[in-house]
Amino acid sequence: MAVLTRFVLDHKRLVLGFWLAVTIAAFAAIGPAGSALSQKFNVPGREGFETNEQLGEIYGNGGDVAPIVPVVKLPPGRTVDSPGVGEQLDAALAKVEAALPGAMTASYASTRDRAFVSEDGRTTFALVYIPAKGGVDPGQDEARAAQAALAGVTVGGSPVEVTGLDALRASAGENEGDGAGVLLGTLLAALGALLVLIFVFRSFMAIVPLLMALVAIPTTFLLIWPVAAITDVSVIVQFLVALIGLGIAIDYALLVVVRWREERQQPNTTNEAAVRNAMQHAGSAVVFSGTTVAISLLALLAVPIPALRSIGIAGLMIALVSVAVAITLLPVVLATIGPRLDWPRNKRDARASRGWSAWARLVVRHRWVAAATSTAVLVVLVVAALSIQLGNPRANSLAQEGPARVGLEKLEDSGIGTGPLSPFDALVRSGDPEAVAEALAKVDGVQSTAAPADWRRDGTSLVTVIPTEDGNSSAGRATLDRIRATTQTLPAEVTIGGQAAQASDFLDAVYSNFPLLIGLIALLTFILLARAFRSLLLPLKAVLLNLLSVAAAWGLIVLVWQKGFGSDEIWGIEATQAINVQLPIVVFAFLFGISMDYQVFIISRMSEAYDRTGSTETAIVEGIGRTGRLVTSAALILGLAFVAFAAQPGTEAKIFATALGGGILLDATIIRGILAPAAVAILGRWNWWLPDWAARILRVKPSPVSEATPDPAPQPA
Repeated sequence: MAVLTRFVLDHKRLVLGFWLAVTIAAFAAIGPAGSALSQKFNVPGREGFETNEQLGEIYGNGGDVAPIVPVVKLPPGRTVDSPGVGEQLDAALAKVEAALPGAMTASYASTRDRAFVSEDGRTTFALVYIPAKGGVDPGQDEARAAQAALAGVTVGGSPVEVTGLDALRASAGENEGDGAGVLLGTLLAALGALLVLIFVFRSFMAIVPLLMALVAIPTTFLLIWPVAAITDVSVIVQFLVALIGLGIAIDYALLVVVRWREERQQPNTTNEAAVRNAMQHAGSAVVFSGTTVAISLLALLAVPIPALRSIGIAGLMIALVSVAVAITLLPVVLATIGPRLDWPRNKRDARASRGWSAWARLVVRHRWVAAATSTAVLVVLVVAALSIQLGNPRANSLAQEGPARVGLEKLEDSGIGTGPLSPFDALVRSGDPEAVAEALAKVDGVQSTAAPADWRRDGTSLVTVIPTEDGNSSAGRATLDRIRATTQTLPAEVTIGGQAAQASDFLDAVYSNFPLLIGLIALLTFILLARAFRSLLLPLKAVLLNLLSVAAAWGLIVLVWQKGFGSDEIWGIEATQAINVQLPIVVFAFLFGISMDYQVFIISRMSEAYDRTGSTETAIVEGIGRTGRLVTSAALILGLAFVAFAAQPGTEAKIFATALGGGILLDATIIRGILAPAAVAILGRWNWWLPDWAARILRVKPSPVSEATPDPAPQPA
């Protein structure tokens, strides 16, 4: 780090010119990079994905796009068999087909199949498959178009409501790929970050971390652009780069600037010497933190899902770019205009925080009580996490009002249920589709099946299978397993696709090896920490606490969203009864790395104090006293970024924001503020133990600890 800092400070104009050119190019690349992002979200090599690909090629419809579902509930005394109802239903669907060229429809009017009708005959629905295109929000525009086409249209005197998964999301205003939403969320998060930085610095220095983020975020988009030309990069990375990048870039700059101010206030220290000293300590911590974030994101790179791998790539890039900015551009800024921006000069950074030092002494004095209390809170959340149900959030939670919600309620009230929103598509390559439909209708968990005569092309047929439960639920996945088992016994070649089938394959592909991935990431992180801190117990504790932090975040979203303890009161959204299948692994990848940032910040200062004093208790008090305000501010900035993300109208966006924002705040308070220092105090001098055999493996100097050597008495901070 000393060599790099010397080079940077000796070539200030070169460094500034480089970053200025990169930033200009990066801002120009934001638009093209955003356009190059992919809407595809596939699971290669799995039956659901392969079937959906063939459905798209043969029929141009269906597959990984959930159907749009028009619903009619006829007035009392009328049924679907009443005169004129069939003709009016046909006319209504003709309007939808005109609004959605290439759509493929099926209803009772076109098939005379009672699968589309409730038992009392008064409620009927249609399935409208839009041209297949996949993606994060593939059918929202089409759902709005169908609603507009049927506005004011009646069948048998009753209005036609358009529902479906994408219609419900569109009704809630969800649009995760909307560029305006990204910009607004980022601006709100930046405003919140600026307020926190003003409180921390109380000088014009508050703008410097934001300037670093202003360089890091567009530069990451510049790097993503060529990657998107080679492979699919999910549109979701827009939010992740903007909001997580804002938090990480500010965090790293915050760490360096706080240390620079501290060093600058030492006697007889020039500004350039303060920059060098700050980079030697805080800069090294930034490099190490960025490395741990990158390692944690290996979890996503190892997943056989292109969209998740692209999220991992984007997260990796924003972490590495933020590190590069912090160790090259930032020291130049501090060495040149830093002193002028640090006005009015605040001398708080010259000493440890009295409040945080007092808190650390309290935790050290009552270490067992602190450890037991904080652990109890976390255990409650971890136990809640054990009951997580993976799947799409319940349809009722996607929209609380509007025509799509009315249509959904009509399906449920009629006894049809939510099955039509996520049916399974059986592609019959050979054999009698009517016989296939009849056989699959007998499967436990299947409400009805239909084989429309006009759903036959190129020697294939398409049978829709409507489950009794949401196809994306655990019960729906069990039904899918039974359906697939039944197809193996039929005298026909049948494979099962559909949006719900692909989601089930996604779940299996991601989580079948998830424990192995967690173990690999934990091992790599442990080795890295062991080398950095020359200890075995400190890195073990750090890894275990990070895993506990992730599990607590999972438990938080289970309680708030799956079980509904707070979602209705805060957002007016009913319990989802399930958590999106991709969410736990994404939360693990990002939260594990971000939490390790805070661990590195704290332990680095503790290690410095221990090397100087030889006292673990003094190291704890000084480490927390020096970093407590920093870690809390950094966590608050990231928390505000995800509060801004929660302002997006979609339920899934709010769940994601709760997981990461809430998880970060839990980690910075309960874990880093209470449990971590209590655990260090309990372990005492054994925190720093590294025997000869381990040192030889890690290729560092050993740190033997003799049981006869007492921990030195604490010194005042």
